[in-house]
Amino acid sequence: MTSKQISVVIAEDNDMMRAILRSMLRGEYYNVVGEATNGQAAIDLVRTLKPDLVCMDVVMPEKNGIEALIEIKAANPGTEVIMVTGNSDPETVQESIQNGASGFIIKPFNAARVLDTLDRASSKIRQKRG
Repeated sequence: MTSKQISVVIAEDNDMMRAILRSMLRGEYYNVVGEATNGQAAIDLVRTLKPDLVCMDVVMPEKNGIEALIEIKAANPGTEVIMVTGNSDPETVQESIQNGASGFIIKPFNAARVLDTLDRASSKIRQKRG
């Protein structure tokens, strides 16, 4: 991984959605360093791998995405977390933002919007790096 790449963990319980995100993140800017299929596994991966960015599904088994977001941000405040959801109701959006989410990706995926959301979060990461 070159220093300019953003390390990413994908936390998504749906295999196809995870594969789509992984394919969108291939390239020179992002490096997918881990994948989780539930909220607790995402927390454990972030603790171990310390990625720059997490793509976190809202609805997952064991711990939902918002519960995982809260734990991840408490332990790793510098990690940017983008919530991934098929349900963008105002309560979910507000709760996620209040707990530190950097943005939202809405399912079904629109590649341009996904990359735009990831680019905004990546800009924050690059600013932190100096």
